[in-house]
Amino acid sequence: MKVAALIPARYASTRLPAKLIQDLEGKSVIQRTYLSTKQTGVFDEVWVVTDHEEIQKQIEAIGGKVFFSKKSHESGSDRIAETLTEVEADLVVNVQGDEPFQDAKSLRDLVNVFEDKSVQVASLYATISEGEAANPNAVKVVLDQHSDALYFSRSPIPYNRENIPGLTYKRHIGIYGYRREMLQSFTSWPKGNLEQLEMLEQLRLLEHGIKIRMVESLYQSIAIDTKEDLEIAREYLRKTI
Repeated sequence: MKVAALIPARYASTRLPAKLIQDLEGKSVIQRTYLSTKQTGVFDEVWVVTDHEEIQKQIEAIGGKVFFSKKSHESGSDRIAETLTEVEADLVVNVQGDEPFQDAKSLRDLVNVFEDKSVQVASLYATISEGEAANPNAVKVVLDQHSDALYFSRSPIPYNRENIPGLTYKRHIGIYGYRREMLQSFTSWPKGNLEQLEMLEQLRLLEHGIKIRMVESLYQSIAIDTKEDLEIAREYLRKTI
């Protein structure tokens, strides 16, 4: 099975303009993401999928593969689906471009669940506290007994009716693995009602009856959305380089 990592890299960003090309101790955010993804050794190929010449130039400068989007896209999944005209892979993993430090174990665990032929889509989650779960920017997921997602929400789920102390929640991590044909199908479907209400594209899969196998990750990633996040990432690199 040939496995490719595809990193959607849109230039525009709201809270931190042009965040993917910001300097991160000598390399840009997107360069760090590409290199750390490649260095995991999990993938046969790693591609950056972008809509901007500066990002293309930066990745090509470090010898990376770039697919330049010919269409405008609403989501990262739509963007990476376009690459399937050029990228030959049986399994595609969508890696977030603004997370410059990728974890090899989490990505390997994600890929390994596809040894089960019934799995069409998989993703990651991490355990968080009840206080963290109150944040609507932290997407929560609840699972069935087979570790398949029952539902995703910006609300704290499950609801703690009896006020059980010390309850933990599962935060969804937005890294997805898709079988090639499933990604092509998924991105051709119209948005469902739940997706439009919660603004979570993975709900489109659940509304179509597609199971999403969830894999626990113990890794605390750094996602860069603000100047403060960028400084945290810089400080992390200063301590590790």
